[in-house]
Amino acid sequence: MEEPVLNAHNKEEYPPMHTAEHILNATMVRMFHCPRSRNAHIERKKSKCDYYLDACPTDAQVTQIEAKVNEVIGQGLDVTIDFLPREEAAAIVDLSKLPEDASPTLRIVRVGDYDACACIGAHVKNTAECGTFQILSHDYENGRWRVRWKVTG
Repeated sequence: MEEPVLNAHNKEEYPPMHTAEHILNATMVRMFHCPRSRNAHIERKKSKCDYYLDACPTDAQVTQIEAKVNEVIGQGLDVTIDFLPREEAAAIVDLSKLPEDASPTLRIVRVGDYDACACIGAHVKNTAECGTFQILSHDYENGRWRVRWKVTG
């Protein structure tokens, strides 16, 4: 099969951090029934994601988020890529953040059976390559919970 032409990607992410973001997003969706991060800044040293929640997560919930992300990383899940027509992708992933000029064929990144999303970024081949996920700090203002985190190891 010929490789489809996708939109150009303007940023080179650090694959362990970017893959951990996918796991964090899936964890937030599962725990808080919120959308994936609306604003993410993924860097090698530390990253941040914003989630819109009804209340600030408690310290216990923050600890649970960190533990769940590390549990998923520790499962050694394969990270795979599929190319799907937009209509087919819409049945399995949220396309609300997709740019208007997105290609008709989408690149779907799956983290085992834990997460699937349309993404053109760089990822590890297996979650075991991510290292340890650590929440560094977080704050809550006007419904926006911003979490700052890193992966080490």
